[in-house]
Amino acid sequence: MSSFDYPILSRSDIISILAESQIAAVTDNDFKNIKPDFVSNLYTRLLIYLDALNEEDQGQVEFSALEQIENPDLLIGSFQVMNLYCRLREVMASLNCPMQFNLRDLIKPDPRRTEHFLSGILNFCLYKETKMNLLRPIVEELALLDDQRKEWEAKISQLNEEIAGYSEAREREFPLVQEIESKVKELREMIAGLNSNQMSLRTSFRNLKEKTGQMDEKISKAEFDLVQSVQENANLRSKIVQSPDKLQRALEEKKLARDEAKYAERLAMQSFQEKTATVEVYSKALKKMSKHFALMQAIHEQVNSAKSVEKECKGLKAKLSDDVVLDKSLEAKLIERQGKGSWTIGRTQKAVTKRKRSQV
Repeated sequence: MSSFDYPILSRSDIISILAESQIAAVTDNDFKNIKPDFVSNLYTRLLIYLDALNEEDQGQVEFSALEQIENPDLLIGSFQVMNLYCRLREVMASLNCPMQFNLRDLIKPDPRRTEHFLSGILNFCLYKETKMNLLRPIVEELALLDDQRKEWEAKISQLNEEIAGYSEAREREFPLVQEIESKVKELREMIAGLNSNQMSLRTSFRNLKEKTGQMDEKISKAEFDLVQSVQENANLRSKIVQSPDKLQRALEEKKLARDEAKYAERLAMQSFQEKTATVEVYSKALKKMSKHFALMQAIHEQVNSAKSVEKECKGLKAKLSDDVVLDKSLEAKLIERQGKGSWTIGRTQKAVTKRKRSQV
């Protein structure tokens, strides 16, 4: 049934619908020998099925009403019947039943009128079940979207906590970073100075090396000259007799020249060793500066990762706002469909009333 109407159901249809809906198990004999208790029980079950009557409130009467009666125990049944009668009148009025429901239909029910009222209520039950089946996928989809929204909100809150932790850590480490940056700046300046000093030391080392080579050549030349002189002296001694004093002086002069050359060589080697030690000190300082620079790069990478997490959080918030807009559009569609269903019910009821009046 796509819209609510009011056909009169047969007795067999009423029995089958009650059984299929698990409202009550009745037989044809119950309608032939209809009794007030049977009718009251059946109407009560139908009202409970339509959520028009709470099962817990069934048979309860307000204490304020009982206090005003002398023998309330004798009238509890009457209160229950009147309560059920008022609820049934409200339901029948909302269904625009052509027959007016009265108290006699509960106390002394008529089979034909009872079947007429049951047809109206059961038709509305079928109509309600059909509409609920149509709306159930939308409700499930809304529930699924709500669960997704809650998951995204939980994830966003988690990311916000992580971002807050990163921000706190960044604020805590910011003075240390500034200190390290100042140290790195000083070390870079020191490295630049050491590099320039190293270049000058390398230039001095090359100059000293050249001077050492020149000194070695001079020493070799002096030794060669000394050997030649010794040979010449030997030749001359063999040829002439020289004065021992002059020969002694010449030998002493040669020894002094040789000692001076060796002393100059020793000074050059000492200077070369000192320059080598200075170069090693500068190399160690350069290694330490490289380690500090690597530490600064790692801290910079952590800051970049925190920024990427913040960008991802902004994307998730934008997606959550899109999901909220989708929820609102689905709710608007649901309200629109409910409005269309209510308009169709009113139009059908007016048509049925007009047809009944024309038949009368």
